[in-house]
Amino acid sequence: MDERVSARGAGRIGSRLAALPVAVRAPARTLVMGVVNVTPDSFSDGGRWFDAAGAVERGLSLLDEGADLLDVGGESTRPGAARVPVEEELARVLPVVEQLVAHGAVVSVDTTRAVVAAQAVDRGAVLVNDVSGGLADPDMASVVARTGAAYVAMHWRGHADVMDAHDAYDDVVAEVRRELAQRVAVLRDAGVRDEQVVLDPGLGFAKTGESNWPLLAHLPELVADGYPVLVGASRKRFLGHLMAGPDGTPAPPAARDDATAAVTALAAAAGVWAVRVHEVRASVAAVRVAARWRDAQQDVAGRATAGRATAEQTTGPTTQDATTRHATTGAAREGAR
Repeated sequence: MDERVSARGAGRIGSRLAALPVAVRAPARTLVMGVVNVTPDSFSDGGRWFDAAGAVERGLSLLDEGADLLDVGGESTRPGAARVPVEEELARVLPVVEQLVAHGAVVSVDTTRAVVAAQAVDRGAVLVNDVSGGLADPDMASVVARTGAAYVAMHWRGHADVMDAHDAYDDVVAEVRRELAQRVAVLRDAGVRDEQVVLDPGLGFAKTGESNWPLLAHLPELVADGYPVLVGASRKRFLGHLMAGPDGTPAPPAARDDATAAVTALAAAAGVWAVRVHEVRASVAAVRVAARWRDAQQDVAGRATAGRATAEQTTGPTTQDATTRHATTGAAREGAR
């Protein structure tokens, strides 16, 4: 994976994510995080890889397809999902994390519980992906501070069984940015360093449909806030509505992968650090296209800037400069009279 690291990618984001291996700390392109659901009730795969052996096999398959890191979760956050006992979540997640790490994978744990995060990091996970941004468990921030793991703070307004009732915004972009900033302040107070933090706008969480699109359109603003950004649009409801059939029936989750890859390309072009997806192959292609696109834009902009500088050096002052000089000279003459 070292070939994915470049001088261009080794700037601000690289200095922030010191907890991660260098290949995913300062990438030359947007990273692709593959989803490994160890749940019987996932909205996207319905428990196809619920047992540990199947989940590990799935994770290794995603790596073969180009995933840069794997996100292992043992509790569904689909709309309306009930919580599972912490003991069950631990039993689902820890063996999979441990085995994937043993195979050399860069592993994230998808949990809102501090105890699950702590034990997963003890077994080799290097990132905690918390969809609640620390709101679900007040001990999460202290665990992140103590372990030094990288931490995804997602925008969140409530658990899966109630989150749809919180889809009420006057300005969704401004409110999400403000609420994420509040979470960062709490993390800092608990001793979490800025270089550990990744932000996620929380597509689909307390955002049932139209609220998602302004966030995608304004991703450059979130990126400009200075933290690495993770985007998780994969197979979400709003894409199902977008790809609805002639009778208005939303496309099922597995039929949303093409739309997911399109979002990946646009998010990567906006400069996000990573995208979280269920099927990685198309998104790997999308981020590579976006990387070349951004490089070409920067090269064109660089040549244009260099061309203007050269023109000014060889032709003298610009028209505006000459006009200003003429006016100044004229005023001096008037004063001499």
